[in-house]
Amino acid sequence: MMQETRRHPGAGQQVIIIGAGIVGLTSAWWLAEAGYKVTVLERNEQVAIAASYRNGGQLSYRYVAPLADAGIPLKALSWMLQKDGPLRFRPEADWRQWRWLASFLRNCNVASNARTTAKLLELGELSRTGMAQLELSVPPDAYAWRDAGKLIVYRSPAIFQRAVARPESEEARIVLTPEQAVQREPALAALQGALAGGIFTQGEAVADCHAFCQLLTARLLQHPNFALLLKGEARQFMTNRGKITGVDTSLGLLEADHYVLAAGIQSRDLAATAGIYLPLYPLKGYSLNAPIRAQDLAPEISITDFERKVLYARIGNSLRVAAMVDMVGADTRIDAGRIAGLTRLAREAMPQAADYEQATAWAGLRPATPNSAPLVGPSKYSNLWLNVGHGPLGFTFAAGTARILADLMSGQAPPFALDFLSPRQ
Repeated sequence: MMQETRRHPGAGQQVIIIGAGIVGLTSAWWLAEAGYKVTVLERNEQVAIAASYRNGGQLSYRYVAPLADAGIPLKALSWMLQKDGPLRFRPEADWRQWRWLASFLRNCNVASNARTTAKLLELGELSRTGMAQLELSVPPDAYAWRDAGKLIVYRSPAIFQRAVARPESEEARIVLTPEQAVQREPALAALQGALAGGIFTQGEAVADCHAFCQLLTARLLQHPNFALLLKGEARQFMTNRGKITGVDTSLGLLEADHYVLAAGIQSRDLAATAGIYLPLYPLKGYSLNAPIRAQDLAPEISITDFERKVLYARIGNSLRVAAMVDMVGADTRIDAGRIAGLTRLAREAMPQAADYEQATAWAGLRPATPNSAPLVGPSKYSNLWLNVGHGPLGFTFAAGTARILADLMSGQAPPFALDFLSPRQ
């Protein structure tokens, strides 16, 4: 008796994914594994050179609290008055900025923050297991993966005590005095007198997101279900009777059975060509990449300076320093003043950690939703799918949302209730 051959749910179906950053590439992997014939379209000449290039490199699955919270609007005003403050705002003559801000303010309350945090923690754990699966195909050592944990340090005693009092898992974190924080991470020695304490979380990691994307692309190019089109600008979706019939690009009209939008902040304009409003705004962030010399005392642990909103991570032989949120529209230019400010903060906190004179600067646009939750799933068109809005946590959440997307497209139930993660809710 002949044994029945089981077909993958997506066998033979063509999918075009727009965007070859961390979100688009992980989506491509899970869909190709599910049997779909996947083509990734990228407007740049190589993969992962926009928001995925030199971001903070964090894989912080438990540190996922949304930006929107009670008290944030007042804090934002004080931040904007600080010379090297974490926030800069420039009003635009663009209704999308104001609509996003209005929705953001509606989420600035304790209940919304708690609800979103709980959902993002579920997504974080799903992403953790997804990255563990990818380790079988993309060796962690090849992209400077480190799981030394995450240490958040606090300068204000009141803010520190509030953080300690939050109802989080006691198993996952260790509360430290300033002395204990420096003992655990000697690179913090210059800050000891300024600290109120720290919270260390085990199991959190850092890695080189750009290197990971390059390695995943190389692995995908060996996959029989994958193709990559570079230097192809997606311009407009073509629609007819509730379906996407093609996407007009600089390479010509491309057609498929399904389309996935994973193009960072570009997704906002592309969705608009099909009459879809995506609640995305580009939160511009900056980073420094400074070489670590033999005599330097760079951190082994991923560090977050909570009040300064600055991240420090050893990635390979470099120190990555990432910070700041500039709400200035889709402006990718590197602001010399912001880089000078970030360098001052780094020298103050960790003066012996790296060769700051040789640091290279980066700026990127992180596509954020008002409540910091990415949107993954179907759109109002039956064959257009979204995987957008990861904000500064694209590396952290990419594997999780890719798995959810593949499940939904294959007709399977997601691993947990999506609630407001679904773009159709």
